[in-house]
Amino acid sequence: MNLPPATPTDANADDAATSVDLSDEAVHWDLGSSLSYSQYLRLDRLLDAQKPLSTEHDEMLFIIVHQVSELWMRLILHELRAVIECVRRDKLDPSFKMLDRIGRVQAQLLAVWEVLSTMTPADYSSFRNLLGRSSGFQSVQYRLLEFTLGNKHADVIEVHRHDTEAYAALARALAAPSLYDEVLRLLSQRGYGVPATSLVRDFTQPYEPSKQVTGAWLGVYHNAVKDWDLYELAERLVDLDHRFQVWRFQHMKTVERIIGYKPGTGGTAGVSYLAKALRLRLFPELWEARTSM
Repeated sequence: MNLPPATPTDANADDAATSVDLSDEAVHWDLGSSLSYSQYLRLDRLLDAQKPLSTEHDEMLFIIVHQVSELWMRLILHELRAVIECVRRDKLDPSFKMLDRIGRVQAQLLAVWEVLSTMTPADYSSFRNLLGRSSGFQSVQYRLLEFTLGNKHADVIEVHRHDTEAYAALARALAAPSLYDEVLRLLSQRGYGVPATSLVRDFTQPYEPSKQVTGAWLGVYHNAVKDWDLYELAERLVDLDHRFQVWRFQHMKTVERIIGYKPGTGGTAGVSYLAKALRLRLFPELWEARTSM
């Protein structure tokens, strides 16, 4: 049976269009005194910040990957500061959206390693010597992020003594209570048995896990109906810590893939140095409590 040729519907005709009709759109062709997209985002400065030191093709990738990571870290710090304020005010509900956003940003940071891993050892070696001693070890925002989350290490800020502004910001973050310190303070205020030694201490020093704090978290889990917001906060913190561990692991494996076991440009041992951080836990009692549930 011979059928007549199909007649395109309007929708099909639209699908086959080779250009978009703007004649019925109220596009603001003349911006007048309004900010443009480029001006609002300061794209002239942002897109002028990539200054390769060589003519090697892959150096642009290397620069952009690290700049993008710094921008994502800036957003995480912005959200973390707001989370800390919520915890201090004992108004946890808004913090859950912020922590969810942080988790999604962490996923973007993790994906960055996939992009960087497209660079081969030969690609990186072609311009690595031009970096001198510059290294991610010197990232101010990464240190602020670690300090804010509770991984305190006073020695690491010494590399920034030449930069008085960065050094002062890091010193303040080092001495300030971390997110976990504020969370433990809230647990105590809610009546859970957090020891005084975990609440009043030298915040520049690494946090020491406590069996009493583990017991306090077990109390939260056993009273999840009554203190659902604390229970939810606990799980969000575990998510954050878990993603941070995965990020560290992927960082280590990407470095191993590209430079093997060479020392890092910042003076560390490279892969073996990164491996030391794999067992770090930002919120240790939340992990320990799982064994006792």
